[in-house]
Amino acid sequence: MTVNGWLQIACFSLAVLLAAKPMGLYLVKVYDGSFRWLRPVERAIYRLAGIDEAEDQHWTHYAASVLCFSLASMLLTYAVLRLQHLLPLNPQGFPAVPDRQAFETAASFTTNTNWQSYSGERTMSYFSQATQLAFHNFTSAAVGGALALALVRGIARRSAGRLGNFWVDLVRGTLYLFLPFCLLLSLLFVQQGAIQNIRPYLDVTTLEGARQTIAMGPVASQEAIKQLGTNGGGFFNANSAHPFENPTPWTNFWSMFTIFLIPAGLVYLFGRMTKHGRHAWAILAAMFLLFLGGVTMAYWAEARGNPIHAARGVDVAASALQPGGNMEGKEVRFGIVNSALFATVTTAASCGAVNSMHDSFTPLGGLVPLLNIQLGELIFGGVGAGLYGMLMMIVLTVFIAGLMVGRTPEYLGKKIQAREVQVVMLYLLVFSALILVTTGLSSVMPAGLTGLNNAGPHGLSEILYAFSSGTGNNGSAFAGLTGSTYYYNTLLGVTMLFGRFAMIVPMLALAGFFSEQRIAPESAGTFPVTGPLFVALLVGVILIVGALTFFPALSLGPVVEHLIMQAGGLF
Repeated sequence: MTVNGWLQIACFSLAVLLAAKPMGLYLVKVYDGSFRWLRPVERAIYRLAGIDEAEDQHWTHYAASVLCFSLASMLLTYAVLRLQHLLPLNPQGFPAVPDRQAFETAASFTTNTNWQSYSGERTMSYFSQATQLAFHNFTSAAVGGALALALVRGIARRSAGRLGNFWVDLVRGTLYLFLPFCLLLSLLFVQQGAIQNIRPYLDVTTLEGARQTIAMGPVASQEAIKQLGTNGGGFFNANSAHPFENPTPWTNFWSMFTIFLIPAGLVYLFGRMTKHGRHAWAILAAMFLLFLGGVTMAYWAEARGNPIHAARGVDVAASALQPGGNMEGKEVRFGIVNSALFATVTTAASCGAVNSMHDSFTPLGGLVPLLNIQLGELIFGGVGAGLYGMLMMIVLTVFIAGLMVGRTPEYLGKKIQAREVQVVMLYLLVFSALILVTTGLSSVMPAGLTGLNNAGPHGLSEILYAFSSGTGNNGSAFAGLTGSTYYYNTLLGVTMLFGRFAMIVPMLALAGFFSEQRIAPESAGTFPVTGPLFVALLVGVILIVGALTFFPALSLGPVVEHLIMQAGGLF
């Protein structure tokens, strides 16, 4: 570890912290209808789709709208992928995507997971990339933002279970947030060297005389929404390690910064809408504590290097001539600190973009992105998903605090009673059950072991990471698992759908239950949710719930692998 490395982490963290308030203010204006510069387009969409923008939907109607929109867009994507060989903008003549892979990909991009069991530049036509995958990058992120807004409304007001209008939230988020920001970010990426075209692939002769095919495509535009919308699906198989997607350290910084930008802004929006700004800063403090703990461990583990390599004569000490540490699977353009930071950022959010190979991290370095996902993608989380995931944990924390003092707990003036606790526990149990049950089945079933390229604890980590990533709608992977089989395409696709929608419904139910209550004034018995005590208790509950749930599996995977590495790989 170096002073320069810590300064880079500090500068990144400061940039996110400084951007939280202005981004939050912008988000408030997006969703309350203050912006009018695209009003004619907005009205035309409402008229064309038959949307009554004045309608205030009950939480059940809001949930049904989310499910119907997601189902329809998923079916459309499946059809396009299966028919891409008959559609335009396919200069490479790619065939139809196989049925199993088309299902998984459609489920993946609909749920904001963006898991890819294929090489993008060898599988997807320009038409599929631009009209379906990029489309979902916008809409799945807009859906997440709308869902977070619905929960905030449920906490902030008394409206008989009514949470706003999903269709209006979806349209405004897309028009006023993602489209303009992505246009600016795309131009920045193009200026830095990312490609943006629809030309056929180039066949060139290398200096050694060999023939090489260089993939082309509309990369910069997809790269922008991939990061801003916390999607993660790359145009190229190498994702953000590819120089056409992530050409320079400057684009690397902007990639990480935009992953956290909207999730941080949504926390400020929450404080603004609920009129509890100090509470919002306490939530942001808890997120930063968890993030900094993760990046510290990842940076330390990767900078320390692998003692097995050192024992075999590899110099793992940093010097003026070489970076030291564990450079396996990392881009030399970014090095140890930016690889560890990117891995932590992309899994602290539900993004899944990668600029290094997580499978090649040291055991404890790889434990960080895995644990980030298993904590519930709530450290900053995906667009919307991070805020509502954190709010679910806050409700549990306040409930536990209420039990300590022997009174009915209250959160921002809303009582936490039996039905509120039940939907929170359902939310948490669905997440953990999906990961552990699917991992357990895949660890013993022949179909699950067929695609495994590594035995022992690392093989278990690869399976555990795959289903954690799918359930948490992250999309990154330990790449030693061959996911392009009927078993994994099908099971991961189903896992992604349940990991998104089986958790959305309980969350919206909680929002509806809260909105039915009157806001009670604070009293002497109200647990304060603004100070260091609350932050410490919240972080403690998150870590304890995560540890109790996943420590047995983690101890058989990365923890055992670390002990084996320390012993020199003798076991």
